[in-house]
Amino acid sequence: MAPAIKYYYDLLSPPARALWIALKLAKTPFEDCPIALRKFEQLTDEYKSINRFQKVPALVDGSFRLSESAAMIRYLADKNQLTDQLYPKSLEDRARVDEFMGWQYFNLRLPTGQYFLEGWLFPINGIKPKPTAEKLEKLIKNVEGSLELLERLWLEKDFLVGENLTVADLIGSSDIEQLKLCQYSVNEKKFPKVAKWLDRVRESTQPYHDQAYAFVNKKSQQAAQAKL
Repeated sequence: MAPAIKYYYDLLSPPARALWIALKLAKTPFEDCPIALRKFEQLTDEYKSINRFQKVPALVDGSFRLSESAAMIRYLADKNQLTDQLYPKSLEDRARVDEFMGWQYFNLRLPTGQYFLEGWLFPINGIKPKPTAEKLEKLIKNVEGSLELLERLWLEKDFLVGENLTVADLIGSSDIEQLKLCQYSVNEKKFPKVAKWLDRVRESTQPYHDQAYAFVNKKSQQAAQAKL
């Protein structure tokens, strides 16, 4: 029997978290290799030999090493390590998933990532002060511009690519859910489709969703209680 793949990740990373949930849903055996970004373990020489970009996630399959979550998804699917539902074999459905992954980076990952960095990660680590009210308004405006596009262009059905959950949903929702750490919640009145879609993704990925988001949920709840 071939050895299990090694998966290097930190659940604080949206793409690493999304792929971790996908592997769990697909019941793909893998060796758990957590990398603590908060301890800068991704910057060690040891990890550089695994991922030359020194980011998470990373995958090792025998002597083969791979970075970039989209490439990992395609690789795992071609090796039948993901279910057909998560990454469809149908040419048109698969192309739609790929289309979203291409769209998502600039239209969700960048604005949500900037808000996450400026609104939570940098201030909590003393790298930068909390954003001013004006800066915060701009960060939220950029995020909500992306949510408006998501609402209008992608959510005609229950999930992003039809009626079934795919890796597209895991990746897109992971970017948005991260913003709980900034005490940001999607406004159900402004973005009803997005809010309901996020609920469906959560429900469809249990119990792994709650496991993957344990840190995010814990820290966001602590921050909310501190404001009381």
